[in-house]
Amino acid sequence: MPVGPDAARWVTRRSVRTVLVIVHTVTSGQRLLDIVHLLATDLRVQVVFTIGPDVFGNGVTELLNRIGGVVLPWHLVIRHRFDLAVAAAYGGIEEVHAPLIVLPHGAGYNKRVSRRTRGGPAGVRGVYGLSPQELVRDGTVVPAAIVLAHDVELRRLGRSCPEAVPVAEVVGDPCHDRLMASAHLRPAYRRALGVGDDRELVVVTSTWGTGSLFGRRAELLPRLLAELPRDRYRVAMLLHPNVWFGHGIWQIQGWLADSVRGGLALVSPEADWRGALVAADHVVGDHGSVAVYGAACGASVLLAGEATDDLDPESAGGLLAATAPVLRPDRPPAAQLADAAARRPGLRPVAARLTSAPGEFDRNMRRLMYRLMRLPQPRTLARTEPVPPPFVSAPA
Repeated sequence: MPVGPDAARWVTRRSVRTVLVIVHTVTSGQRLLDIVHLLATDLRVQVVFTIGPDVFGNGVTELLNRIGGVVLPWHLVIRHRFDLAVAAAYGGIEEVHAPLIVLPHGAGYNKRVSRRTRGGPAGVRGVYGLSPQELVRDGTVVPAAIVLAHDVELRRLGRSCPEAVPVAEVVGDPCHDRLMASAHLRPAYRRALGVGDDRELVVVTSTWGTGSLFGRRAELLPRLLAELPRDRYRVAMLLHPNVWFGHGIWQIQGWLADSVRGGLALVSPEADWRGALVAADHVVGDHGSVAVYGAACGASVLLAGEATDDLDPESAGGLLAATAPVLRPDRPPAAQLADAAARRPGLRPVAARLTSAPGEFDRNMRRLMYRLMRLPQPRTLARTEPVPPPFVSAPA
């Protein structure tokens, strides 16, 4: 391994800096892969990975095996010093010896959470990622840099954790930028999902948890497949990785086998889900980030999850919840999709709330990382690449 007291004996190339990528979940890992590509070609930098402590760690090992990164065990990581660390979740971050960058793994910082310890009463709820619960340990702000997507988030952080403001930086949103860079490939993504020019793609998306669309309204899929004319509509499903890996791929494929036989395109958990959003005409979703990104792509949005007060109203997700129409069980789905399409212009403020630095994430993020590593940036320009085409899950 390229880390440790004897590393110099075994490596072929000695790096100038070593960067640790802390992957807690598949969701955070997907976000971090958008970050580390900015370092991949630099011969001075060795990138290594570790699996951070998290209840949703299932699937992370397989993700890291697929990309072929060097994976260090957590017990070794917390005994070694690195030149930089990057994380998109917070478990164990205070144990890492490195200048640490934290960033959101979704559409900004949306959810208000509270922590219960040993069955005790819930404390004051803070926004996950903007509160002292995640950012402060023993009176000290843990991250060396907190990545924000929008100027509004800086004001929100100032109210919830003012001591962290000096290390916060508005960098932008990598997912937004890659979606925009992929827009010209929309026809290819639609072909990958079996959608012709004469059909409309309806992407049903669910976050995880009992209040999610899949947790509360799984019967919606058979209804859409039965009531939307097949010669006009194609229905695809995007499930949060915590659903896939919390229940198991085999189980999800089994639960949805009848819907797949009925025409559902079940997007694989190994696929890049963003291509399906670029291809979508309509998104039927819940309070998760994917519906927010769908609005940014120009799709109409119908909300179908449980109404929740967990969303911060100042976030992009909170703004979508206050703006988008709600799918009603007493009206035909096709009519509601048409109505939602007519209301697309009303979602523009949601897209605008995602980032105040559109198209600038890669440039800003690379500058931040090299500054913390105290290393000159490469002379090449950082390019935002399109996402690969989506593909569907194999039948159960």
